[in-house]
Amino acid sequence: MTGGTSRSIRWAQAGLVTNALLVLVKLIAGLVGNANALVADAVESSADIFSSAIVWTGLSIAARPADDNHPYGHGKAEPIAAAVVSLMLLGAAVGIAFMAVREILRPHQAPETFTLFVAAGVIGVKEWLYRRVARVAAETGSTAVSADAWHHRSDAISSAAAFSGIAIALLGGPGWEAADDWAALLAAGLITVNGIRTLRPALSGLMDEAPDHTVWEEALHAASRVGGVMTVEKLNVRSSGSGYYIDLHVQAEPTLSLEAAHEIGAGVKYAIREAIPRAVNVLVHMEPYRPIDLPDDLTLVTPPPL
Repeated sequence: MTGGTSRSIRWAQAGLVTNALLVLVKLIAGLVGNANALVADAVESSADIFSSAIVWTGLSIAARPADDNHPYGHGKAEPIAAAVVSLMLLGAAVGIAFMAVREILRPHQAPETFTLFVAAGVIGVKEWLYRRVARVAAETGSTAVSADAWHHRSDAISSAAAFSGIAIALLGGPGWEAADDWAALLAAGLITVNGIRTLRPALSGLMDEAPDHTVWEEALHAASRVGGVMTVEKLNVRSSGSGYYIDLHVQAEPTLSLEAAHEIGAGVKYAIREAIPRAVNVLVHMEPYRPIDLPDDLTLVTPPPL
């Protein structure tokens, strides 16, 4: 298990414990203080508990090495976990919207003043947690950790909406009791946007979409600098968890011996892995250099200037 994976799992565990405590605080405060937006916020946070557990499990599975049944490793467990978390975000948004509409349609008491301070505290905790987890996601390139970070941000957003609604209901007095319910409805819309935002990269990972073009360029530069490489014919990169699988066709002098061509291929492999530490595997196919009479369907990748 890499250091980045260990950090990701630790923050997933921290998020799980934090969410469990916040659910209790918000649920009790919302029920006692007649703050329906806070109760809706607690429902959304309960989904965070399961999402953190799913991310933790997904990262643990993705970190397992390749075996006979999974020769390409278990990296797909990570985008699967991210997709599940994103779908849970969307589900939480639907649940919050349903509760908000139901409460808007029936009169109820205004929230108690202390619920305003509870919402403010939750906003601070969840925004801090979002920033820390998002930083880990950026450093590790993990879609699952990124989805978990946005789950924390969505909780901060829903708490901010609850805070605003409670404040309006308290300041407005009679006739404004439903303000926190309208705030919960607004939060549901924002959470939906975040759910879609985190679902897209998860689906990209499951569909083997090429990662950021900079990874492709780094691999090309590294391969082109190896002695004996005359050109790179094809170069493909796909993500697997937080790592990359890279395969490329390298052309060299046709008169080289098989052993010499193999040495060049090995040099390309190690050069790419040195340039891209997250490269899980690099597959190099050696071919003779063909400067003329190229087939119409053959696309050469021109090496960059040294």
